[in-house]
Amino acid sequence: MIDIMLPAFIECLVLVGIHSYLGIHVIKRGVIFVDLALAQMAAFGTVVAFIFHYEPDTGVAFAFSLIAAIIGALIFSLLKQKKSEIPLEAGIGVTYAIFSAATILLIEKAPHGGEHIQEILTGSLLWVQWKTIITVVIVYALVGIFHFIFKDKFIAISEDSHKAEEDGINVRLWDFLFYLSFGVVITLSVRTAGVLLVFVFLIAPSLFTMMVSNGWKNRLIIGWIMGTIVSVTGLIISYKFDFPTGPSVVIVYGGVLLITSLIKLVISKKA
Repeated sequence: MIDIMLPAFIECLVLVGIHSYLGIHVIKRGVIFVDLALAQMAAFGTVVAFIFHYEPDTGVAFAFSLIAAIIGALIFSLLKQKKSEIPLEAGIGVTYAIFSAATILLIEKAPHGGEHIQEILTGSLLWVQWKTIITVVIVYALVGIFHFIFKDKFIAISEDSHKAEEDGINVRLWDFLFYLSFGVVITLSVRTAGVLLVFVFLIAPSLFTMMVSNGWKNRLIIGWIMGTIVSVTGLIISYKFDFPTGPSVVIVYGGVLLITSLIKLVISKKA
């Protein structure tokens, strides 16, 4: 079991490490579905590459996905306006719908299209290679260092973009850099974990930590711990019952969030 599941477990830890942090930003900014939209755009890039006969695990396919994610970063940074009656989340939702439809249309022209859609959604976490994990660790570490160096700007914009702009921060520029780095992470994550699991890795730990803690540092630490426990549990369930790995981890995340919500509800009623 350890030999089979160890690479998937390490990949889950890497995903938890970066996505738990980015997830706090996403929830603070109120752009919950930006991850789903960027993941779908990255998946669209992979499908385009496949139409041109490049396998999903090739460098060319990754380049197509990254270009699509960069376009998404530019779109989302431009959609945010100082005074607009249209919420940014609406633009993100429309973008997701458009690229989902485009992906489906393209995949219909590919042989075994249904199988490719399933792989895009659920990923191939169980079959992740060590060389892929090493690449992911290096890239995520560089993104983490970038965010650490400029954490004051990123956090200031996530907490209150209007105040950040009043303080002299170029919000549009730093929004683009945030979504750009975010897109790089999503592009790599989707290749192994799939769209659904990437979305859950981003949102679920952050939701959990916001229910039980305050402050960026505490939420980040708790998110890492929770994500590690959930990943181990999901992988064990996947192995024992021969379930797909990604969906198993997603279901465990959902169970943890449901139980936590019920506990908080009971405590609040007693108080």
